Parts: sequence; C-alpha cells; structure tokens
Amino acid sequence: MAKVSKNARVAQRKANAGSGRDFVKVIQSIKDPKTGKYTYKEAMIHKDNVKEFFANKK
Repeated sequence: MAKVSKNARVAQRKANAGSGRDFVKVIQSIKDPKTGKYTYKEAMIHKDNVKEFFANKK
C-alpha cells in the first residue's frame, strides 16, 4: 500500500469543501389552528435559501 502525502490530503479536502458545508438543517414549528398542537417541519437546505424556507407558511 502506498503512502499518501499530507499535501495531497489537504488539496483533496479543499476540493470537496463546498459540497456538504453549504447545507444547513432548519426546523420550523407550525401550530395547528384547530387543536393548538405544534408540529415540526425539518429540512436540509442550502444556506442561501434559509429566508425563503421560513417565509413559506405551509
């Protein structure tokens, strides 16, 4: 098995850095008007779409 240099690993991490770190988990509580109970809507969305997620009242 061949050795992999530290520099190669660092370069590989930088190449993959944008893939998963741009997504965030958001949780929105929604109150049912009939019963008064809360339900929770959770999603993994891109960090640029957070305001749009909370603006949507569905």
